[in-house]
Amino acid sequence: MASRAALDTDVTTVGGVLTDQQPLDFHTLGLAGCIDRLTAPLRQRGTVVHWDTPHWGIEIPAGSASLLYQSAREALSNAFKYSAAHTLTIQLAAVDHGIRLVVADDGTGFDSSLATCGRHHGYGLRLMAVAVQEAGGAIDISASPGRGTSVTVTLPLD
Repeated sequence: MASRAALDTDVTTVGGVLTDQQPLDFHTLGLAGCIDRLTAPLRQRGTVVHWDTPHWGIEIPAGSASLLYQSAREALSNAFKYSAAHTLTIQLAAVDHGIRLVVADDGTGFDSSLATCGRHHGYGLRLMAVAVQEAGGAIDISASPGRGTSVTVTLPLD
């Protein structure tokens, strides 16, 4: 348990953005392990985090793993800052010729039309969408006030 507590202190929030103080180690921890580290501040607040990772055994190229990690960090940071979620679910799964990351919460939600427009809203989500699209992937943001948020990122693996 002491090692878990030490790991939890490696992830902090800076202006509500989750920041891992340790270098990414996809080789040792795997993508799911690196993303799970980011959930420590949410767990410390009492948010229950559920994992669904039926992708075991699939090799994810470093560039795709990094983009999925950054996407998860943005979605989890937004959940930390805005959602007041009681439960958060993270899914990392193989799909067709790709990999899909889903970060969903049961929090306050928001008007998803604001995620991609407006002068003061959604810059992180917009930047994530541009990066995912440039990598040949797709992003879906599903949210509505009072009904939680789901961010889905799908990247090709071939």
